[in-house]
Amino acid sequence: MSGTDYASDVSDQQWEILRKLLPPAHRRGRPPLDRRWVLNAIQYVLWTGCQWRALPRDFPNWRSVYTVFRRWRLDGTWERIHAVLRGRARQAAGKKPTPTAVIADSQTSKTALGGQERGYDAGKKQLGRKRHLAVDTLGWVWAVVVHAASVQDQDGAPLVLRKLAPLCRRLKVIFADSAYGRSGLPAWTQQTFGWLLQTVLRPVGVKGFVILPKRWIVERTFAWLSAARRLSKDYERLPETTETLIYIRMIHLMSRRIAKHQLSI
Repeated sequence: MSGTDYASDVSDQQWEILRKLLPPAHRRGRPPLDRRWVLNAIQYVLWTGCQWRALPRDFPNWRSVYTVFRRWRLDGTWERIHAVLRGRARQAAGKKPTPTAVIADSQTSKTALGGQERGYDAGKKQLGRKRHLAVDTLGWVWAVVVHAASVQDQDGAPLVLRKLAPLCRRLKVIFADSAYGRSGLPAWTQQTFGWLLQTVLRPVGVKGFVILPKRWIVERTFAWLSAARRLSKDYERLPETTETLIYIRMIHLMSRRIAKHQLSI
C-alpha cells in the first residue's frame, strides 16, 4: 500500500495498470522504495503545486522522490509509459492505435523562475514559455515541445511536427489556427510529410467567445493540464521538466479513463 490517502493518489485500479509498465527495480543496494508511494508523491507535487521540499512527511524523503522522477525523465520512462497508455486509451474508445487527424496549438504560460528557453510573447504580453502540443481527436497528447514564448507558432510548429512524424504513420490532416498558415508552413508540411495543414478560422463578424470546430479539443487538453497547479504556471528551470510533467499529467488521466473502461466491461 502507498501509506497515504490524498485526493491525488492513484487508485487501486490505476495502480494495477501502471505497476506493470514501471521499469524493474534494481536488485543491488538498499531496498527500493514502494513504487506506488513514489508515484503518489509525484502526483501530489503535480496536483497541489508544492515544492519538492514541501512534500508531507508521510511521503518518502523528497530527495528520493525527485531522484526517481529525474532518473525516469532522463531514461525516457515517463514518455514510454505515456505512449503505451495512449494506445490503450484509444482502443478503449474504439479507435485505432494511431490517428489520421491531430490538432496543434500552443499555450503561453508565465515563468515563475529563471531558467532556459524564456522569452516575451508580444501577443499575450507575457514573459515565459509556450507549451506546443499536437493532440488527437480524443485530446490525448502525441507531441509536446516547450520553448520560449517569443517563438511564433509557425516557427515552433516544425519542432512539434518532427516529433509527430515517427509516431503517426496514418496521419493525413492537421487542424490549427490562422498563425499556422504563415511563412509557408502549410506548403512545407505537405512537401516534407505529405500532410494537409488545415487552418480553422473564426467566423467573420462574430465577436467574443465562439467554439471552433476541432480546435476546442486542444483547448480542452490545455484545461486538463492547467487543472494541475504545478502546470498552472511554468515553475521549472528546464523546459524538459515541464514536458515530463505534461506526460505525467496525461498518464494520470489516461490510466483513470482506462480503469473506468475496464470496470464497465
